[in-house]
Amino acid sequence: MPHYDLISHASDGALAGAVAERWLNALAARSNVRAPYCVALSGGRIAGKFLAAVSEQARARNVAFDNVHFFWGDERCVPPTDTESNFLPAQTQLFGPLRIPPDRIHRIRGEISPDRAATEAEAEICRIAPMNAGGQPVFDLIFLGMGEDGHVASLFPGAPADRVGSKSVYRPVVAVKPPPQRITINFATIAAAREVWVLASGAGKKAALRESLSPDGDTPLARVLGEREQTVIFTDIAL
Repeated sequence: MPHYDLISHASDGALAGAVAERWLNALAARSNVRAPYCVALSGGRIAGKFLAAVSEQARARNVAFDNVHFFWGDERCVPPTDTESNFLPAQTQLFGPLRIPPDRIHRIRGEISPDRAATEAEAEICRIAPMNAGGQPVFDLIFLGMGEDGHVASLFPGAPADRVGSKSVYRPVVAVKPPPQRITINFATIAAAREVWVLASGAGKKAALRESLSPDGDTPLARVLGEREQTVIFTDIAL
């Protein structure tokens, strides 16, 4: 029995708009909840479209982001003003336009040493989010993209078993694509999240998505699906 919901859209724009609407509906439904709501954003092309759609719809609907704390699933080891930064599009397309208070933005500091950046990022989410029995912080929602090799966050195929099974929340990695130095969230933390939404966009990723959805799939996304009770995948890929 599949551990995922697959929701198809006709285009990347339709996907971004629909996911933005679904998320804003969820935030509006919890408007009276005072507990921190911890979300991890992703990078990539479809994430940029999604952030723009969230900003546009939130302003039109006057949806508040009270108590929403923003984290990242991964970050490149570059300054926050670098065009390769995952923080930069969120700052320009979401945080700035919606005037999100700086104390609710918890970026991964890609400009410092990778080990220190990972340690600081882990301490920050553990300071705010509740912890589960396994010692993992529980995100309310983690957004993930998917690469052409089925990677999610900066968890790439072929990683050593000890890294894959690590219980650290964030860890440095050397990616197979530039920029190579990155910080990524780990599988155990993704598995612990209340919700995980995957935005899989682009026809060139069809083979990776098919393998990821296969019962014997061997991609990082397949591992995420296998470790969770439920994951939602939004896609514009015709399978």
